Amino acid sequence: MFYRRAGVRHTSYAADRRLWPLAFDRRLILLLAVLAIAAPWWLTPLYLTAWALPMVIWATAAMGLNLLMGGAGQIHLGYAAVMAIGAYASIHLARAGLPFELAVIGGGLAAAAIGSLFGAAALRVKGLYLAISTLAMQYIVDFAISHVPAISGGAQATLQAPPVVLLGMIPIAGDAGRWWVALAVAILTASFLLNVRRTGYGRALATIRDKDYAAEVIGVNVFRYKLSAFWTASFIGGVAGAILAFCYYRAITPEQFHLDVSIQLVAMVIVGGLGSVLGSVLGAAFIFAVPLILNMAVLGVVEAAGLDLSQELVAHIPLAAYGALIIGFLLAEPLGLAKIYDNIRKYLMVWPFRHFG
Repeated sequence: MFYRRAGVRHTSYAADRRLWPLAFDRRLILLLAVLAIAAPWWLTPLYLTAWALPMVIWATAAMGLNLLMGGAGQIHLGYAAVMAIGAYASIHLARAGLPFELAVIGGGLAAAAIGSLFGAAALRVKGLYLAISTLAMQYIVDFAISHVPAISGGAQATLQAPPVVLLGMIPIAGDAGRWWVALAVAILTASFLLNVRRTGYGRALATIRDKDYAAEVIGVNVFRYKLSAFWTASFIGGVAGAILAFCYYRAITPEQFHLDVSIQLVAMVIVGGLGSVLGSVLGAAFIFAVPLILNMAVLGVVEAAGLDLSQELVAHIPLAAYGALIIGFLLAEPLGLAKIYDNIRKYLMVWPFRHFG
């Protein structure tokens, strides 16, 4: 009953093309926004800093990767390297005297420039060949960061991020302030990507994703759009890496941006749903929340049953269950969590009837 279309009468094309034409959707988005902004008051400091803050930053990064994978159909296995470039570049720019906002944008531009160079391989190869070329980017960037002292100070060095100061006059020192900065970046990214899908640029990327040869035939400049997709996704990844460095880690090392992080980001996109902004958020929440819940559940069962299990086995049981859970629900719904939400939403639109028209 909540999602009823009855009574919705659009009198203009602008009203019909709005992002959330149903009143319930608008109220739900407003409620979620209020809850997110008020998170420092209803979440404990532990959950805010250990789960909510990294989740929203990684959701921002997953949105950028989803633009590339779900929007343009280009796979990327080196996205952690893109974030590393943004993180290191923004810290060096801030140390050189640039304001926080310009340092973050500069980190995004550095990541976009370097990511586009490696993304140029997409103009010649695709599929597994493109995956290997982006994987090469991951290893090259890892090597450069670890072995060039001017970038990181060395393989074991830690680079401290300067304090966050907005507009050159508003210091951000507490967990709540860092949360609001990360949340603002995530909201801006989500708003941008939601509107991109409704533009000619978004439709051109969709045609390339479905069949690049057909896109070329109907007049889409595949060269330009593929390169711009890599540029845009790398810029978002660089900004996310900068926010990660300033607002969460506050001190970065080369080990924080290795290949396993890239694989984790790909998992967020696939689990959440390709081509979906909501799916990126749900995927990030799933990747962060499920291991925590499984760890607590396994420890609770072991203690309640009085089982005498080794610490190594107890630590690996949640990981095995986590992998099995991912495989299981992808078998049930290959389009990810966003599709599950969409199925529930469409069911509510027509309940108690059986079919969606």
